Amino acid sequence: MKNKVSEFRAYRTEMNDRILNSGFRDFNKFFALDNKAYIDGALPAKTKELMGLAASMVLRCNDCILYHIDRSIEEGATEQELYETFNIALIVGGSIVIPHLRYAVEKMDEIFREKNAGK
Repeated sequence: MKNKVSEFRAYRTEMNDRILNSGFRDFNKFFALDNKAYIDGALPAKTKELMGLAASMVLRCNDCILYHIDRSIEEGATEQELYETFNIALIVGGSIVIPHLRYAVEKMDEIFREKNAGK
């Protein structure tokens, strides 16, 4: 697991490329299905990413949390929308989500700092 968001993005891209180019076609099928689930439809992509974020927090997957925070912000999520999503995860998952809430807030802050520095 990488600590910096930029390191995580690079690692994720590198390993996804390795997996998708392994020749094992079932991986490609799953990745395509996963990608399709998050595109605009009856629900906008931002809403779907926020839903993925809440589920990832309840499932306690920090890589997933970081990915969905990054994508949610890319889709236009605000800090307040992220806080409300974090709260839903906390309500659904209970106190075991608190360490992941800390992680989520840290990574959200890092991504917003990066985004604001690029303006």
